[in-house]
Amino acid sequence: MNKEQTIEELKSIVKPYIANQEAFDTLTEETDFINDLKINSANLVDVILDIEEKYNIVIDNESMERMINVKAAMEIIDAKLSEKE
Repeated sequence: MNKEQTIEELKSIVKPYIANQEAFDTLTEETDFINDLKINSANLVDVILDIEEKYNIVIDNESMERMINVKAAMEIIDAKLSEKE
């Protein structure tokens, strides 16, 4: 899976939870889920659950705590998918 594809999939996952459309429209790897997209912590849990479901992976608590921006989410997804192979 390539980087652009992962970013597009993440955008579709986070879209229902965002409170800052402008930041969403210019989403990059450095986009912060809470500070930029204004996703609250409860909804961030929903985002993580949606990611788990989409990719059929389990994200442990340590990884959840690191998942603060798009780049971290992509790295965690890649790592978890690699573990499954």
